[in-house]
Amino acid sequence: MKIKLPYIILFSFFCYSNVSAQYTEMINTNRPGGSQGAFSVGTNVLQIEAGYSYGKEKHTLLETETNGSTIDYSIRYGFWKERLEVSFMGEFQSNTVTDNRSAVAREYSLSNFKSNTIGAKYLIYDPYRKRDLKGPNLYSWRKNNKVQWEDLIPAIALYAGANFDFASNPFTPETEGVLSPKFVISTQNNFIGGWVFVTNIIVDRVTTQFPTYGYIVTLTHATNRYFSIFVENQGFKSDFYADQLLRGGAAALINENLQVDLSLTFSLKDTPSKFYGRAGIAYRFDMHDTDEYLEDKTIKAEEEKAKNKKEERLKQLERELDDNDKQ
Repeated sequence: MKIKLPYIILFSFFCYSNVSAQYTEMINTNRPGGSQGAFSVGTNVLQIEAGYSYGKEKHTLLETETNGSTIDYSIRYGFWKERLEVSFMGEFQSNTVTDNRSAVAREYSLSNFKSNTIGAKYLIYDPYRKRDLKGPNLYSWRKNNKVQWEDLIPAIALYAGANFDFASNPFTPETEGVLSPKFVISTQNNFIGGWVFVTNIIVDRVTTQFPTYGYIVTLTHATNRYFSIFVENQGFKSDFYADQLLRGGAAALINENLQVDLSLTFSLKDTPSKFYGRAGIAYRFDMHDTDEYLEDKTIKAEEEKAKNKKEERLKQLERELDDNDKQ
């Protein structure tokens, strides 16, 4: 069998290169969808994400029509470990409501914070580290460029936060100011061809009289290095409010630290029906200087064994190449 020199070089690269950290050369945001990815922004990276939404709501039972606008914001910072990020996320809602239940329509305004949450996210499992250690298949281009069964195993992160709800807020269920917990399990699959699938399982305000349970599933496709599209489904349920939302849109990378996006959101029910358009921006202040490569103590022995095996295989490939040259 004749071994090509480029394969030797490729194998050497994967053998001796470190496993990549969570920090990326390009900005990595949670926008334009509403879900949280499993990975952090990277150590010493400060990232600001914000958006403005405008739309209409119509409630068939209450006979109200609403013009609403929302400002959403997120501040994310990675520190101490690549796996960890802390964040502050929230929304401010302003509505102009027209009540049509009487002969003369009545109009009034509502505005307040829908949410303000401080929390932290930690990556507890990263399957891509172990896969990088295995390196590419030297004998099959097809196996390196198609979806494998192991690609179905996602990265997993846990998020825990605290909600700060204000008193007399029409957008929250409690009449008094309340501090309550929020928990999210985030999973992320990065598939070949620029496809990313994210799921969130959400448990929110569980210590209050109106706990909320929900999910978000997001599918994103990078059509090229600078442009991506997404579709998303979000569902949540509580005794205060429940809904099913569909979203879709696109994001464009202006440079390595700046992203802009556009999206649409609409609901699947009429109590109320919703239709919103949203424009957003994300900017990264990149103070990252040294990559911290993710390590898991439970697989150190396996990593060392894999490294020794690759080095031995490299030597064998070199010997085969020398033998072929002599022939």
